[in-house]
Amino acid sequence: MADAGVTAGELVVDLGAGSGMLTEPLLAAGARVIAIEPDRRFAARLRRACPAARVVEADALRTAWPAEPFRVVANIPFNRSTEICRSLFAAPQLVAADLVVEWDFAAKRARLWPSTAQTVVWSAWFELTVARRIEPRAFAPAPSVAAAVLRARRRERPLVRPADAERYEAFVRRGFRDHRARERDPHAWAELWERNRPGPRVPFPR
Repeated sequence: MADAGVTAGELVVDLGAGSGMLTEPLLAAGARVIAIEPDRRFAARLRRACPAARVVEADALRTAWPAEPFRVVANIPFNRSTEICRSLFAAPQLVAADLVVEWDFAAKRARLWPSTAQTVVWSAWFELTVARRIEPRAFAPAPSVAAAVLRARRRERPLVRPADAERYEAFVRRGFRDHRARERDPHAWAELWERNRPGPRVPFPR
């Protein structure tokens, strides 16, 4: 948990907690843990092994995110990474996330150039980086591809007003119909939005 920077008292969500591989060290670090696990058998084991955690037996995408500031430390299913991140990064109270995902997914989402529409949108509110690479042999059973820790930290100063989120995403996705859109990084896209967004030109502090 040292890499994630989890501190005592923080509310941390462990998605797909499984056997508690991450839940136990999170509790040991003093975090308040919500362990979300859809499998009934694993959820029952978690309740016995980690009684201090709040175990929620549900699919992550069918669970409401906390209404107070929280962070996520989780090993999420590789085949659901995009939909889970899309839901998670839309949560207004999310402060930070350290997610074990497929290496290619992490590298694609963290790079500045060539950009993708999804990365540009998420980067308006989060700084995305690859914290580390994890070789397949680190897992049991070993997957066929390497993994990585995708780190997301909410920006102290967002590139785009949160109230403009839906309109900004639509703007970016329209723009990506042009292949030259990939040449702009998230900062350039945010500047382009400020010059073209509808409504009065109210200065937005950076």
